[in-house]
Amino acid sequence: MPRILGVDIPNNKKLEYSLQYIYGIGPHRAKRVLDETGLDPHMRAKDVNEEQINKLMAKINELNYVVEGDLRRELTANMKRLQAINCYRGLRHRRGLPVRGQRSKTNARTRKGHRKPVGKR
Repeated sequence: MPRILGVDIPNNKKLEYSLQYIYGIGPHRAKRVLDETGLDPHMRAKDVNEEQINKLMAKINELNYVVEGDLRRELTANMKRLQAINCYRGLRHRRGLPVRGQRSKTNARTRKGHRKPVGKR
């Protein structure tokens, strides 16, 4: 199993899809990295050698993509900043409610969790 930027990418998937297992790299970025390194996107991850892995890591760093731990830290810091200044979005994050204007009277079960019973008589 090849290891790129601290992430084990799956062996039997095409390189184009296995790169997407790195947090912060989606379909568009994976395609761009492979185009610029000159690697075949249809090649399986198990067929990649050390030199090609180093080439991929160097290209990701060269393109200044923020990935994995750095990206997670940045997103967490952004949420904490919003909560610290008590803006509307920060309050919604703190309360575990939808942040981007969705209705919450009904629906919003993903953010709010299971319904809690009010009381049986």
